[in-house]
Amino acid sequence: MANMMDYIEWRGDLTFSERPFNEVDGLIFAELSYVDYSNIVPNTVVEGITLKRAAEEYFLKYPDSRGRLGIVVPDSIHDLLRAAGNSERFGSVVLSGYTAETSEEKEEQFSAVTFTIENRIRCIAFRGTDDTIVGWKENFNMCYMFPVPAQSDAANYLNMVASDWNKDLIITGHSKGGNLAVYAAAYCLPAVQEHITAVYNNDGPGFRTSLLPLPEHKRVAGRIVTIIPESSVVGILLEHEERCEVVRSTQIGLMQHDGFSWQVRGERFEHLPDRTEGGKLVDETLRAFIVSLSDEQRVAFIDALFDILTCTDADTLTDLKEGGLRTAAA
Repeated sequence: MANMMDYIEWRGDLTFSERPFNEVDGLIFAELSYVDYSNIVPNTVVEGITLKRAAEEYFLKYPDSRGRLGIVVPDSIHDLLRAAGNSERFGSVVLSGYTAETSEEKEEQFSAVTFTIENRIRCIAFRGTDDTIVGWKENFNMCYMFPVPAQSDAANYLNMVASDWNKDLIITGHSKGGNLAVYAAAYCLPAVQEHITAVYNNDGPGFRTSLLPLPEHKRVAGRIVTIIPESSVVGILLEHEERCEVVRSTQIGLMQHDGFSWQVRGERFEHLPDRTEGGKLVDETLRAFIVSLSDEQRVAFIDALFDILTCTDADTLTDLKEGGLRTAAA
């Protein structure tokens, strides 16, 4: 059994010039986007900091980093940051353009960072859903709203960091970040689209309505790689890509969403011919349930659910978990 941590141990001494960018790299950069780089990585692409240095500053700033990312983001990401920063392959990659925004008013949670590889590839990574309740509300809003604020911001961010870049662009993200990667690739400027070589959607949810017939999507469809675990739940939500690469996971059910459970062989994930029968049943059941609801019913359900979650003044899922009897009473 091997995952992306083993991959760094096996391939970490090989530069991107020696071994080209691959799908496992795409997941690694997507996972690294979950790190809070505030006051470490510049918010413009004019300046940057190497991953090695960013990791050193992060652990100086947060020597006890466990639990900082909340209850839904695995602490293993800190191990990934340390291992990648110390490797030949990832250590010299330059980070820039870090942004992180959360707005209760707009019901938005958005974050992204740009990784520049050997001054010839820019990998734009969009963060998935973090620990904030408003971030989860935005996820649910995708059931009836298009675009949600984070999707629009993703396209704007890509245009900002790539408008002066005439070399290769790779876009990646895990969970909601994968959804943002697809949206940004489809709705960015045509001049930016021309330089996109790959889009990695790592178990990201789909869209309220299918993007497949749209000309914006058709221009990049052949470069989108959608990767889901064998019993995916998140990645099959709503309308998604018709073709998916299915990979083996050591977890079961919803826990397969954890990218650290995806199995690696060499420079690829361990691919499977199809999803499990259980995974297909979940897909059919969720589709039937969502289709049965009108937009008005979806809005009413989502608003009621999050009114309950926020009536304790909790801002994060960690707050809810730690609220104990006070949360239960409310």
